[in-house]
Amino acid sequence: MRWALVKVALAVTAMVVVAFAVPLGLVIKELARDRAFGNAERQAAAIGPTLSITTDRAALDRAVASTQAGADGRMAVHIPAPPDQPGAPDMEIGTGRAAEKDLATVRRVPRASTTDVDGGSVLLQPTALGTGQIAIVEVFVPEGELTNGLATAWLVLTGVGVALIVGSVAVADRLGVRMVLPAQRLARAAHDLGEGRLGARVPEDGPAELKSAAVAFNSMADQVVQLLANERELAADLSHRLRTPLTVLRLNAASLGEGPAADQTRAAVEQLEREIDTIIRTAREAKPQTQAAGPGSGCDVSEVVRDRMAFWSALAEDEGRKVRLAGVDRPVRIPVARPELAAALDALLGNVFRHTPEGTAFSVDVHNGDDAVIVLVSDAGQGIADPDAALARGNSGARDGSTGLGLDIVRRVAESTGGDVRIGHSVLGGTEVRIWLALDGRRLGGRGVGRRGHRVGRRRTRAAA
Repeated sequence: MRWALVKVALAVTAMVVVAFAVPLGLVIKELARDRAFGNAERQAAAIGPTLSITTDRAALDRAVASTQAGADGRMAVHIPAPPDQPGAPDMEIGTGRAAEKDLATVRRVPRASTTDVDGGSVLLQPTALGTGQIAIVEVFVPEGELTNGLATAWLVLTGVGVALIVGSVAVADRLGVRMVLPAQRLARAAHDLGEGRLGARVPEDGPAELKSAAVAFNSMADQVVQLLANERELAADLSHRLRTPLTVLRLNAASLGEGPAADQTRAAVEQLEREIDTIIRTAREAKPQTQAAGPGSGCDVSEVVRDRMAFWSALAEDEGRKVRLAGVDRPVRIPVARPELAAALDALLGNVFRHTPEGTAFSVDVHNGDDAVIVLVSDAGQGIADPDAALARGNSGARDGSTGLGLDIVRRVAESTGGDVRIGHSVLGGTEVRIWLALDGRRLGGRGVGRRGHRVGRRRTRAAA
């Protein structure tokens, strides 16, 4: 594109220069010729007054010598013989160069004329004498005087034309650079993005069209990064959901007793759990923000809690755990998709079974308010010494063998509605995880609300106990 613009500018400017320079050069040539003959006419006219007064040779010689052309030997005067002296020769003053036929033509038609001779041109200027006859003043104009200054003028004209061409090419080149560089940056960024460098972006500058293309490319690149991050997060979430049946399998394997088959089953379960942890850690390379559920994509929190508690209660009965469930006697719609809420509950209940000993009681309470729904998951285990650190591990990954994705799933579900997650001490003596789900999408997790939520949870827990 850059060289195409340069070639177009070169061709167009060259045509314009030729279109103007050639006629202008011819005009300059004519001006130089007119200037030379105009000077010759002035010198010929200087002899006219003398001829109108006298035809004396001596007087005319002095008049001719007084002019520049006469002094240079380029002027001649042709005077016909007097009419009263038939047969007398014509008087010739100076050296004449014009042909006799040209002189006869001027005498017959008394009008100034020019004619070419060897070495230049001559001006034939007729002048009337007192006798009524026509004398001719001849002024020789050398070829060099006809072209005097012409070479310099043409050289200047050529220089101006070349300067115009060079200037137009330079401007076209700069314009081409301004257009080509953004296109090259766009091509390089597209190549980098195709090779997997997801941070490739294009400066949004240059012509309007290329700037629009850069904006579209950056938006596309951001969308690609977001889609890839969502895919990785989805893979991590799906892998984490495998922990629910894996927990059941691990608990059942623990009850098999002793023996080679039981040991092999438990070893296989442990190996499967390690593989799932590896998949989760590998997939969680980026953490996109969870999008809020759209209109009509929510679920009934009471129904989901009852369904998941029916699943986990069977395991709790096998391990001798006392279970309490409250607040699910009426339907409550929340702006969270059913699979997302089920995954969050499974993550929390799975943590109870995984990190507390057999026989540890737990409870799930649902509290419905005007602007939010609170889900409390409490247990009677040893508790969490540092709740803030536990939430931080949920964001960045723990170092104790846990992936940290469970609490992260819960947090993202809560934040998708504008709510939050808090960890505290339950009235059962262990950990209490409070999930605040906002109903109108606003951020509601203030301190006063948090305290109110914990107090309500404690009252419900005591009542359930």
